[in-house]
Amino acid sequence: MNAFKRYEIFKRFQDQRPHPTTELNYNTDFELLVAVILSAQATDVSVNKATAKLFPIANTPKKILALGEEKLKQFIKTIGLFNTKAKNIINACEILVHQFNSKVPNTREALESLPGVGRKTANVILNTAFGEHTIAVDTHIFRVSNRTRLAVGKTPHEVELQLLKVVPKEFRKDAHHWLILHGRYTCIARKPRCSQCIIRDLCEYPNKTDV
Repeated sequence: MNAFKRYEIFKRFQDQRPHPTTELNYNTDFELLVAVILSAQATDVSVNKATAKLFPIANTPKKILALGEEKLKQFIKTIGLFNTKAKNIINACEILVHQFNSKVPNTREALESLPGVGRKTANVILNTAFGEHTIAVDTHIFRVSNRTRLAVGKTPHEVELQLLKVVPKEFRKDAHHWLILHGRYTCIARKPRCSQCIIRDLCEYPNKTDV
């Protein structure tokens, strides 16, 4: 895919959604961190249902620690891998309290030192909370990037590095959100909604659907 097509793709995304953001509900950096940890292999809808009950009770590292792991599990038990996620959140809160004065750190190294936080989660926090030009490659972005030929790679990390190279600088901060939303609602996994797609004429996917 050439540079003109890439620019036009993101220009259309920008026109469609001038101010994209995550669909996870949060009010603070810490709430965002917890929500993103919970969202691994889970839907944003399921996470929002759980955090709607959890955050009014406990929405700081100290309050989560006071709640305890077993009670935390009761709030998040509808989410996949909730046992592991509860343990990670508790351990992350211990580190936040003792090493970061209960504040969410704003560097990749510090974020990735927290249990349950890998590169993708760190990218989401850096982008959404701190405005950095990172791109967190989830299943949606991986699919859209490869399918459209916007950025081709065999692993999420490969796709991330490609996107950072080819996405025009002016669009890089919001690229993450645009690609996720496009993958979630239009360029879906089994049968992409090509007839509704605003970048259909720019996309290089050979098996477009017409339904």
